[in-house]
Amino acid sequence: MRTFPRRAAVIAGGAALVVTIAACGSGDDSAGTSGAEATDTQAAADDTGTGNTGSHNADSTGGASGEVAVDGSSTVYPMSNTAAELLLEENSEIRVSVGFSGTGGGFKAFCDEQRIDIADASRPIKDEEAAKCADNGVDFTELLIATDALTVVAHPDLPVECVTVDQLGQIFGPDAPAANWNELDPAFPDLEITGFIPGTDSGTYDYMNSDVIESEQGILREDFETSEDDNVLVQGVAGTEGGVGFFGYTYYEENADRLKALQIDSGSGCVAPSAETAQAGEYTPLARPLFLYLNNSSYTEDAAVKEYVDFYLDNLETIASLAQYIPLNESDYADTQAALAELG
Repeated sequence: MRTFPRRAAVIAGGAALVVTIAACGSGDDSAGTSGAEATDTQAAADDTGTGNTGSHNADSTGGASGEVAVDGSSTVYPMSNTAAELLLEENSEIRVSVGFSGTGGGFKAFCDEQRIDIADASRPIKDEEAAKCADNGVDFTELLIATDALTVVAHPDLPVECVTVDQLGQIFGPDAPAANWNELDPAFPDLEITGFIPGTDSGTYDYMNSDVIESEQGILREDFETSEDDNVLVQGVAGTEGGVGFFGYTYYEENADRLKALQIDSGSGCVAPSAETAQAGEYTPLARPLFLYLNNSSYTEDAAVKEYVDFYLDNLETIASLAQYIPLNESDYADTQAALAELG
């Protein structure tokens, strides 16, 4: 199971972890991925079928009590987990369970199974996923919460510092895959390219495929090892001389002593991933938005969900910083607040 550092450990008193995670296996046969989700999200939806997963009641002090279920992107997980830990300091009567089954897995639980209140996502919802929500009567609101810098990592001893976007297509795309680093550039070493990439249920996979590679086949190359567990990807790249992979910037930072982050040249020179280059619009096309998808009925009808989401957005800059993501600028934050305000 993927393990996450305690980014909220600076909280006074050290909040007890309110998230329970159960590891899944290696994934289904079709995707070849692994994932996990919070055990508390297994509760059945209530009679309205809106995705409510527990009893949401007001306590005697006027605050909320009950359960909130969140699942989806492993990239967004550190933020939603941090929000849950911080809220615990304010209201111990709300129990938030957060899973990280992948963006696609989160949307399935959100739209198809209707067993979670909030879907974490590292990409926008797909048309077919939104259609499934509509078919099942799930009205939702998209909330932009932060920016991430998708990071391409390599073995620390690889004598390569920068690759172009076209070379990323040769590394990760299926249309003209390179087998050796010197196929990308004669100056690169005579070394086999061995890849470790997120599974097909991951929003990180989707973003690399649709917004960076734009392969004609609509997929990434299939001879690389895939996993929803970023620990597996780190271990694979760090332990393989010609290893290469990609995942969110936060997870690279946690493993920077074991990996090399490759700079990316999209036509204006080599740019390293960082909060500064992503905010400045220089780290293209790998800077990407991160989202919450909120079940509108959960928010308007369940006090615990409303308190969690309101707390999350009221403290969004702090939460993003603690989780080591890039906070929204003022304009984007105002848009997110306005989107939530429309729910009342």
